[in-house]
Amino acid sequence: MDIFHLPKSLLQMNTIFISILIEALPFVLIGVFISGIIQMFVTESIIARIMPKNRFLAVLLAVFLGMMFPGCECGIVPIVRRLIGKGVPPYAGIAFMLTGPIINPVVLFATYVAFGSSIRMVIFRSVTAIVVALIVGIVLSFMSEDRPLKDDHFPPVKHMHSIKTKLWDVCTHAVEEFFSMGKYLVIGSLIAASVQTYVKTSTLLSIGQGPFSSSAVMMGLAFILSLCSEADAFIASSFQSTFSTASLVAFLVFGPMVDIKNTLMMFGTFKTRFVVIVIALVTVTVYVSSLVLYFVR
Repeated sequence: MDIFHLPKSLLQMNTIFISILIEALPFVLIGVFISGIIQMFVTESIIARIMPKNRFLAVLLAVFLGMMFPGCECGIVPIVRRLIGKGVPPYAGIAFMLTGPIINPVVLFATYVAFGSSIRMVIFRSVTAIVVALIVGIVLSFMSEDRPLKDDHFPPVKHMHSIKTKLWDVCTHAVEEFFSMGKYLVIGSLIAASVQTYVKTSTLLSIGQGPFSSSAVMMGLAFILSLCSEADAFIASSFQSTFSTASLVAFLVFGPMVDIKNTLMMFGTFKTRFVVIVIALVTVTVYVSSLVLYFVR
């Protein structure tokens, strides 16, 4: 069949699918290479020395490290998988995963530019993301299982290898990790493209005008659009005349934490019960935080 005679909706879905893949692939590649470096150069003893035994301090450290990592939600899942496999507590790993795609210099600068060089939205987004990550991490520390990974048997690191051999092993691990995560990225991108094509955004926007419904609708929209965190602020800024600041913050915080792509990646990496708990905690915490911001601001 001639591609030019395909239905318009299928052509639109194909365009969205390719754009999501192109947007996400560089960050997945960065993520799997960092994962390979962690596997080959970071030992369990190093993790044990760095990570505080106190759960609150461990979550704080994880949030701080997330702030320093210029990544995307697509590439951070394999990194967290490797860190947890090396001995990082799961609740600290999740706190890192939640803040990494949001509170880093690249994303914050993009947010600053998207909202007309205004620091206000940068502060709202940063503070809300930190609060959500801290709450989710601490709650998980009391209720999560010790071994949440589906496959937590990683090959041992051979410390006597030369640097050249280790670098080759980094590439090998990166390729294996890429194909492991890549299938979830492709499936998630296809689902996101299908939903964006056949679920009308105007339908969601029409029901999201009250203080309670607007945050819920913007969170749902963030999940459906599955935007990269480096670009989502430019989309959010286009809704300034329609939605409240609090609901825009909900969009900017919830999307990088939970969208279609990284949800499938999490289900492919962690046990189902653990993923459900994480998503439920993030959803409730982001929603309540946005309502607090709406009524207190």
